Amino acid sequence: MPSATTSAPAPIVSAVLPEQGTSRMIMYFMLAFSGSILLWVSAKISVPFIPVPMTMQTLAVMVLASTYGFRLGLAAALLYVLEGALGLPVFSTSPERGIGLAYMMGPTGGYIAGFVLAVGFVGWFAERGADRSFIRSFVIMSLGSAIVLGLGFAWLSRYLGMPMAFTSGVLPFVVGDLFKIVIAALLVPMIGRVFRPRQG
Repeated sequence: MPSATTSAPAPIVSAVLPEQGTSRMIMYFMLAFSGSILLWVSAKISVPFIPVPMTMQTLAVMVLASTYGFRLGLAAALLYVLEGALGLPVFSTSPERGIGLAYMMGPTGGYIAGFVLAVGFVGWFAERGADRSFIRSFVIMSLGSAIVLGLGFAWLSRYLGMPMAFTSGVLPFVVGDLFKIVIAALLVPMIGRVFRPRQG
């Protein structure tokens, strides 16, 4: 019969975290900071796609959430948002369209909030086994993407109205997001197979 320790939910990243003490807290902070940088860099990578160019941020969000889990994933996402609130150009269209809280309260603010909620959502399910297969990863990541697009749409509707917000803020991104989710859902179980044997 498995012990409570081995059956407890554990994200993939726990394989590289020290068991306890100061070293664990230092590694936790370093991973959270590295995750925020990943989100920053992924927002700036634009790839030609149809119908619109796509950034790599959805891919980064899903992989980060699935490997970091709920708490560490949220820590990285919230640190990323804090960096943006402090005026660092971490978002995809900053500083061109503004920086800081003014940018975050603008038309794309819903997507930023959606990223944070999606990280928590995907991370929570990943810790409970959704990261171990392509199908489960794909389903949970698709729901996470729906959270991002749903909040983005709701916030953008305040500026453009619902029909325009849907046609300009949701439809153009569905195909690209599905493409990135497929990649993430293939990648995460492979990462888990590499690291989980170390957890014994």
